[in-house]
Amino acid sequence: MSDTGYGDFEFERKFFVRALPDSVLREPDPVLIVQSYYLAAEGYALRIRLQAPAPRTPVTGMPDEDALLDELASDFTFCALTAKGPYVGGTRYEAERELDVNVGLAMVRLGGQRVIKYRHSVWLGSDGWVLDSFLGRNEPLIVAECERGGPVTDLAIPDFCVTELTGDPRFANDSLAGNPYGDWSAAFERELDEHGPRFLQEFGHNELGLPS
Repeated sequence: MSDTGYGDFEFERKFFVRALPDSVLREPDPVLIVQSYYLAAEGYALRIRLQAPAPRTPVTGMPDEDALLDELASDFTFCALTAKGPYVGGTRYEAERELDVNVGLAMVRLGGQRVIKYRHSVWLGSDGWVLDSFLGRNEPLIVAECERGGPVTDLAIPDFCVTELTGDPRFANDSLAGNPYGDWSAAFERELDEHGPRFLQEFGHNELGLPS
């Protein structure tokens, strides 16, 4: 529950990134996240998330997901069950309940469509950012996200952000679980070449090109 007066709602803007910038790579080790979706339809989602420190041996390519869960079983430090509603103008309902890690791990092993990613965190300007570098069927997708306790307006957008993804349902993690980026990345690149980048104007003033 948010203490900002907005209840169980999150406010974020998302951006497409081609490569992790040096400022992010200099930060402490990322975390590895495994998410399993048991419902993902019409913008609604039910998800279990497991989180562990980044393994010493980087996970790359198309990992054996079950073997990875076995390898990291004793390393997971956090697990949560989350219910999400549809995006509306950069806002989404999200209610989260922390779970026992062993219970969550057993449930992830039993079913659900999975997303695996590294999450990097960095502070740029007056905002904290996370950059998710996806693995497996969603590689080489990288998405940057700025989240606040209220609407994300008048945002200084870092120079590594290529185009805005806010409100594009294709890039929601619950959508990527069932329709992975690797299956349509070429079509998206053609779309980007044809139409060029976009940055939404309904969130106040965008300051583009914040040095990263």
